[in-house]
Amino acid sequence: MSFMFVSILLTVIVGLAIAAQTQFAGVLGQHVGIIESVFIIHLGGLVVAGIYLLFMGGGNLGAWRAAPWYTLAGGLLGVVIVGGYAFVIPRIGLAPAITLAVTSQLIFSAVLSHFGVLGAIQQPLGLSRIVGIGVLLVGTWLIVR
Repeated sequence: MSFMFVSILLTVIVGLAIAAQTQFAGVLGQHVGIIESVFIIHLGGLVVAGIYLLFMGGGNLGAWRAAPWYTLAGGLLGVVIVGGYAFVIPRIGLAPAITLAVTSQLIFSAVLSHFGVLGAIQQPLGLSRIVGIGVLLVGTWLIVR
């Protein structure tokens, strides 16, 4: 299998996992509360990652000090993401919630890439990307309305 095929397949699996996890967060949040849902979901991730690292002898965990300081906010952002989904999914539905999140993610990613900030590879925001953002906005409106 080619590297590109494996990358595309893995990305599709990640997309499916995101849709399932966000739905789980919404349902779990209705039963136990939003912060409780965030805690349970992150605890599950901690256990799975911890077991993996245990078998890998800690992996490269000690190198965290060499990472840029702002990357340590990933955990905080994870709480915002899961908590946000847990709050909005029962109110607006799974498809509108993910559509709005992915659209904003893609637009913000294009801006970060344009300026090459936060470690992003610099890729200019040319006409085709601007048109793509316009198409995204129209598609988002069609799904969310």
